[in-house]
Amino acid sequence: MNLFKRLTQRRYRDNTPLHTVQNEPVSTITPVSQRALADVDDTAISEHLLDNLVRVKSVFNHCSDIVILEWRYGPQMKYAAFSVYSDSLIQKKEHNFFKESLQDLITQEIGPGTMVTPDDIDYFFSHHVASAQSASLIEDFNEAINNVLFGSLIIFFDQWNKALSYHAIGLETRQVTESVTEPVVQGPRESTVENLSKNLGMLRLRLKTPDFKIEMLPVSGQTKTRVAYGYLEGTVNPDMLAEFQRRMTRLQGKEILETSYIEEAIEDSTYSPFPQYRYTERPDVAVASLLEGKIVVLVEGTGSMLICPGLLAELLQSSEDYYQRTVVASLIRILRFAALFIAVGLPSVYIALSTFHPELIPTVLLLALINSREGIPFPAVFEAFIMEFFFELLREAGIRLPRPVGSAVSIVGALVIGEGAINAGIASPIMVITVALSGIASFAVPQYNMAIALRILRFPVMLFAAALGIFGILIAFMLIWLHLANLRSLGQPYLGSLAPFRPAQMKDTLIRAPLRILMRSPRNPR
Repeated sequence: MNLFKRLTQRRYRDNTPLHTVQNEPVSTITPVSQRALADVDDTAISEHLLDNLVRVKSVFNHCSDIVILEWRYGPQMKYAAFSVYSDSLIQKKEHNFFKESLQDLITQEIGPGTMVTPDDIDYFFSHHVASAQSASLIEDFNEAINNVLFGSLIIFFDQWNKALSYHAIGLETRQVTESVTEPVVQGPRESTVENLSKNLGMLRLRLKTPDFKIEMLPVSGQTKTRVAYGYLEGTVNPDMLAEFQRRMTRLQGKEILETSYIEEAIEDSTYSPFPQYRYTERPDVAVASLLEGKIVVLVEGTGSMLICPGLLAELLQSSEDYYQRTVVASLIRILRFAALFIAVGLPSVYIALSTFHPELIPTVLLLALINSREGIPFPAVFEAFIMEFFFELLREAGIRLPRPVGSAVSIVGALVIGEGAINAGIASPIMVITVALSGIASFAVPQYNMAIALRILRFPVMLFAAALGIFGILIAFMLIWLHLANLRSLGQPYLGSLAPFRPAQMKDTLIRAPLRILMRSPRNPR
């Protein structure tokens, strides 16, 4: 039977709470230790209830959400106890503990009609803890304090150097819903939430094997945020796992509030615009990555999982690629790679052609370009920078505004500003189209952090195009590819699936081969 309900829901026959039966507080009846609290072992729970009570009140001084209830039990109410919990974490209002509850709980073992004593409590819970779900015995005082902060209800008994811990957190959290950042037309709909246990459960539900290992990092700091990481033993690269564990030691004693804190702490190149790890809210994506030998990191309080390492080709893939037919998925992947180059280079190509290489433009298009730029007071590069700046400003405003009005404001703002800039002679229609196409291309990239990298790179490439034309664009792209070739993600080459060229790897990179070819044993992921 659930221990918490039995301890909290039972009352006397006269419906009087236990802690109000006697008028005297616990401190006046409990045998008081004469030694100073400074002499008490800080890590051990004392047998003297008053010592524990004073220490708990000292630790939670000025914590108005911490509730300490003093109550009695046993023959003639001669034994004292107290319970402590956080009212902001445990949203249950009935927290009174009664004599008959303990009596009924233990007399099934020691015989009916017997009055409960501290020795009975010690015997029962020391030998039959498993009979109470989520209950455990604690001998360390600091562990008891931490359990209170994690949403447990702790009971201290007099003449007993242990405490009973019951995990009773009742905080409301977001329920499992469809992913917002990774929507799909076909495939699973559920996404992770801010509850670490639920997220781990969704992964374990899909990986029913003891080879799926989940390790917890020791909590530390003021936030005491729980961090877990999982991997598939026998599939993950042992050297990569050892490197990951070595880097995670940097987080000891640090305050962690979100998954991105871990990303920046363990990434290879902090100042690279390219993301070196992949985020996901979808359990199916995380499980597929585990089967490929990846490591998944989860943090309490955030709904995003971190997949380590993250390679360039994987950041341009979506889970829906494996739920669509081969031809459709391959076509979409090619479109995404084309979108990558359009998002980075389309404004630069316009600047280079209109400024340095008009002879490369067909005559009809050149005449249209000249007519559209007639009366524009700014050079092409300055015109492009102005339009790109306001486009990014509108996009950021649309994200920060409330959702019902954000999309409407961004769309209306783009239309109004674009039309107004053309009518005022500040920007040409072709430049507005170019900026809009480059923005749409960045939206086609599945990973948001990868799309941000493309938006950042667009500006230096435009400067190279304004300085040297097509030759400058080639130099800019060469520098980008040299950076990518030198970049590492958890020690793995960032272009690992693209270079060096291996035909066997191309079946799941630029195109997606049929699933009957891709499906393989998880112990042989490549």
